[in-house]
Amino acid sequence: MTAIISNVMLPRDRTLLAILFAATAAALTAVDAAIVRLLAGEVHPFVIGFFRCLCGLMTVLPWILWRPAVLKTRYRWLHLCRSALKLLSLVCGFAAFAEAALADVTAIMFTAPIFVMLGAWLVLKEALTVSRIAAILAGFAGALIIISPSDGDRGEWIALMLAVTAAALQALVQLMLKKMSSTDSAETLVVWNLILTVPIAAVPAVLFWETPTWGNLSLLILQGILGAANMALITKALAMADASHVASVEFLRLPFVAAIAWLMFGEIAGLTTWGGAALIIGAVLLPLAGSAWRRRQALHQA
Repeated sequence: MTAIISNVMLPRDRTLLAILFAATAAALTAVDAAIVRLLAGEVHPFVIGFFRCLCGLMTVLPWILWRPAVLKTRYRWLHLCRSALKLLSLVCGFAAFAEAALADVTAIMFTAPIFVMLGAWLVLKEALTVSRIAAILAGFAGALIIISPSDGDRGEWIALMLAVTAAALQALVQLMLKKMSSTDSAETLVVWNLILTVPIAAVPAVLFWETPTWGNLSLLILQGILGAANMALITKALAMADASHVASVEFLRLPFVAAIAWLMFGEIAGLTTWGGAALIIGAVLLPLAGSAWRRRQALHQA
């Protein structure tokens, strides 16, 4: 039914609906960060990661049983490697949210596309344009602005570096997806990620296992449901509108997280957070603007 409706919508209406989906996903991500903070100190990040992946798998399992052809892939070993890296990225992010200011961690994790540009140059030998070089420099400068005023708090500094690690691992996963998406559908990529991540996550979860209270178990299940909903919303948004529109809306995560951090934990994002975030966001959007300008120039010359 949703597919039928989206097919008869005007392009402008489809874009607006995609933006709404992406904005909702950004809000859910902010709630996710707050849940991690509530669980901090009581549930280990590896256990949080296990429940997150398990709930996601349970959500898509009926669809897998209904369409087993979605499991067809040429990249089983790459799926295994990608799932392990994805899990490690998730756990690093959870550990960062547990210890550092939520807004700071969120802003730093926006550097993932910057790492993608750097990795595409180093690994895939893609050309570095002037806009991409400026973006990489500005993005890392923004991250340094956020990390620097840690007031000698070693625990917070480690947490922020975990956020950088999470962003770098996320970028590595995206670079792998560039190759894998040439033959595997988006549905296949999502399904194999969930199938493989659950047993991988179970191993460290057992090592750090402490039976969660009923309250914490409820939060873990809620987080898993929100994670699955987030994935569905972003996937649908990307199917309905240009990726540049969706990517720009995802930056709403920062004000959403800042608002929740203030309301629930009394955290106030400082000038360095907003200043560093502005540099990072500008760095991510700069290459997109450059690509759009080059496309317009090509159309005018055609």
